Amino acid sequence: MSVEMRELTALERGTLEGAPVLVGRPDDRKLNDDLFLPVWEKTRRGWLALFGITLGLTGLLFSAIAYTFAKGIGAWGNNIPVAWAYDIINFVWWIGIGHAGTLISAILLLFQQKWRTSINRFAEAMTLFAVIQALLFPMIHLGRPWFFFWLFPYPSTLATWPNFKSPLLWDVFAVSTYFTVSLLFWYVGLLPDLAALRDASKSKAARIAYGIFALGWRGSARHWRHYRIAYLLLAGLATPLVLSVHTIVSFDFAVSQLPGWHTTIFPPYFVAGAIFSGFAMVLTLMIPARKVFGFEGVITQRHLDNMAKVMLATGLMVSYGYLTETFIAWYSGDKFESFVFFNTRARGPYAPIYWTMITCNVLVPQILWWRKARENTILLWIVSILVNVGMWTERFVIIVTSLHRDFLPSSWAMYRPTWVDWSILSGTIGFFGLLFLLFLRFVPSVSASEVKELRRELEHEAHAGAHAAKRAAPAARVR
Repeated sequence: MSVEMRELTALERGTLEGAPVLVGRPDDRKLNDDLFLPVWEKTRRGWLALFGITLGLTGLLFSAIAYTFAKGIGAWGNNIPVAWAYDIINFVWWIGIGHAGTLISAILLLFQQKWRTSINRFAEAMTLFAVIQALLFPMIHLGRPWFFFWLFPYPSTLATWPNFKSPLLWDVFAVSTYFTVSLLFWYVGLLPDLAALRDASKSKAARIAYGIFALGWRGSARHWRHYRIAYLLLAGLATPLVLSVHTIVSFDFAVSQLPGWHTTIFPPYFVAGAIFSGFAMVLTLMIPARKVFGFEGVITQRHLDNMAKVMLATGLMVSYGYLTETFIAWYSGDKFESFVFFNTRARGPYAPIYWTMITCNVLVPQILWWRKARENTILLWIVSILVNVGMWTERFVIIVTSLHRDFLPSSWAMYRPTWVDWSILSGTIGFFGLLFLLFLRFVPSVSASEVKELRRELEHEAHAGAHAAKRAAPAARVR
């Protein structure tokens, strides 16, 4: 093979372990046209249909919240002893989904992983929209949400200082910090593309709107220098948050004395589960969008394969957490702990939900050991949906089955969700989908500036490899 042919092959294959992270040799103009197409093209009928469905579900969400405010928490199916139910289940589930975005954007950026380039903006947007859903629940769960500001340590003449021993306060601080850093990180990364949209817009209104949000970006060397410093600083701030936020959420349960909650495995086990469900949601959203918008050239099989491997690894961590919980319940000799794990969950009235959790979170991800399964996008999409279902049932099992049969049999009770509970759950899914559809329509879902930079890096590596091969050829002839 000639040096020139070797150079072309290395470039087209991405020079990363022989697998492509960018297909072909698109120039900057081609990348702009392809990646900005969803923003410039006319609104599709499919998008409008999905927008209508998600808008209706969003209306259902806020109607159910208004009904809750009017009637009180009694509108839900909560009772004694199941005082926590769908509100906390949904809160923990949505917070977990929001973890993959920060992991992909911040940690993979710090480790200089090139395969993050085409998927980071999908994940960052998903993080923000998931955290918005999660933030709804602690405020509703207060019972008197109009006093939510009591949770913040603002200078108060009435001395209504927050109780720092309350896990609810820990959640507020952790989630609000996570949302703020994630929002800044996402917005800073958008600036070069917003400026490109501003310059390419044919509509005056679009130029003004994108120009305002681009903050005067001109692409000068000074702007790029400040951009990279800010991006790295935010990545450094966001990295510990990946581990801390869901650890703090797990403390809501671990600091209690309730069997099924009081366990030290919860912090790492919750973090692994959060990354597990977060990557599953990224795949659930990305695979259809990749097909509809024709992004196969920039979101290649390598991206899907790597995300599937991360799902497999974190799924094994979650499975280890299940095994550890069960072993400790047996080894401890605590009859209450043993009753929760060996009777209430596995053989109790909620046993079908427990075994659904085991099937979706333990058995289904094992398919991903096979390369052909990871290369089958339809199968991978189905696996990602099942993982999301499994992680929701996991939260249900942890919360409801630990509460509905506590120490005293005389206080046992079944939990049955009402139409308000189901409306809020389906409404948050609709609200999340609505925000994501708006993101796809008005913001480039793949970072054009970062893909262009990746292309130049690949060209440089290909030329360097070709030059090294050319220098090595005379030495080989001499030998």
